[in-house]
Amino acid sequence: MSDTTVPLNGTSSNGAHSAPAPEEFWEKLRLPHHTHDHPPIANANDVYKNGLSPLDKLAVSITDRVGSMGFFSAILVWTILWTTYNILASEVPGLHWKSFDPFPAFVAYLLISNVIQILLMPLIMVGQNVQGRHTEIRAQLDFEVNQKAEKEVMVILHNLEHNTDLLIQLMRHLECKVSEEEVRALAAERDIADKLEAAGVSNDAGKAGAAV
Repeated sequence: MSDTTVPLNGTSSNGAHSAPAPEEFWEKLRLPHHTHDHPPIANANDVYKNGLSPLDKLAVSITDRVGSMGFFSAILVWTILWTTYNILASEVPGLHWKSFDPFPAFVAYLLISNVIQILLMPLIMVGQNVQGRHTEIRAQLDFEVNQKAEKEVMVILHNLEHNTDLLIQLMRHLECKVSEEEVRALAAERDIADKLEAAGVSNDAGKAGAAV
């Protein structure tokens, strides 16, 4: 940052008081206000739900219900009642029950169960594919959030560097003295920052190598 010729405190270099610095000069020291040029962060759940068609919603609803203990319990109870009644009706004539699906073939039961399987298998796959979009949308939004956060951090670091330059110029102008202990403390902090940066670079390189 170059030294300015305008006095900071309204005093000239020879000690004489001069007119205060114009307002335009002070505004030049200020960084431009940062504006958020990105859209607001979207909710992954809202984006996912808004992108579903009626058929997609039907497939997801059926997939959620088929994959529940309630559906399993219903199939189990239906199987037990169906097979038990027909076994007793076929094997115990004294009950005088009429078997509508004789044991041991259970032709009607097998037919109905196979039809249910044929219909549910592709429908469940469709529902799983639709649910997979939710994960993809969430991953994309997380990536966009990380990009926005990185931009914000870069702006903050730039502002800190700018403020540091201004403080150094002000200290030079006021001829502030810095003790050796403060110099050593600043050097130690810089060494720690360099080590952390080097560790971060090595970790990124290790992840990239593992990915390859």
